[in-house]
Amino acid sequence: MTIDSRQVAAGMLEAVPFARTLGLEFVEVAPEAEGGVRAVVRLPDSPATHNHIGGPHAGAIFTLGETASGAVVLAAFGQLLDRAVPLAVRAEIAYRKLAMGPVLATARLGRPAVEVIEELEAGQRPEFPVAVQIATEDGKSTAEMTVIWTLRPN
Repeated sequence: MTIDSRQVAAGMLEAVPFARTLGLEFVEVAPEAEGGVRAVVRLPDSPATHNHIGGPHAGAIFTLGETASGAVVLAAFGQLLDRAVPLAVRAEIAYRKLAMGPVLATARLGRPAVEVIEELEAGQRPEFPVAVQIATEDGKSTAEMTVIWTLRPN
């Protein structure tokens, strides 16, 4: 699988204006072993996104994680956009530790892309997880998130 990370970043920023509003930065979008995909997205430190104690607001962290998961979906299934619309079905986040400063979300596809595509081609509406680890730039884990996505046939 070949992934053009600049194209994925541009597509995400065009399709999701809120990601631009938060100033999200796409650090990496890359293939992994066995048809997996990984995306790393950064939330810069900005007073505009701070909460009452000076760290990134929970809503900004949620959006960071959801955006990273969306980049994974676009990278893995972008070739199917003429046949299906990717939609987030549900998400769960666990805030584990206070985050301060810039924050990185690393998202990974939770099922092989080929399985999801096979279900879509069989006339099903596949669902699949994208796991997201959220951490400070020095690697301290602050939150974990799972976003369940579907590909809704057109």
